[in-house]
Amino acid sequence: MAVTISLALIFGFVLFMLLRSKTLGAGSAFVAVMFGFYLASTGAADTVNALMSAVVNALPDL
Repeated sequence: MAVTISLALIFGFVLFMLLRSKTLGAGSAFVAVMFGFYLASTGAADTVNALMSAVVNALPDL
C-alpha cells in the first residue's frame, strides 16, 4: 500500500511539473489522469500493480 501511495505522489508531481513547464496541456493532463483512473478499475490493475512492485523491489539491487 505504501508503494502505491508513493508512486501516485511521484506521478502526480511529474504531471504537475509537466503542466507547469507547459510541456503538457491541460486537456492532455486530464486525459492522462482519466486514463489512470479507468485503468485502475479494470482487470489490468492487478498486472500494473505487480509490475510496479517488481520494479520497486528491483531498484535496490541496481
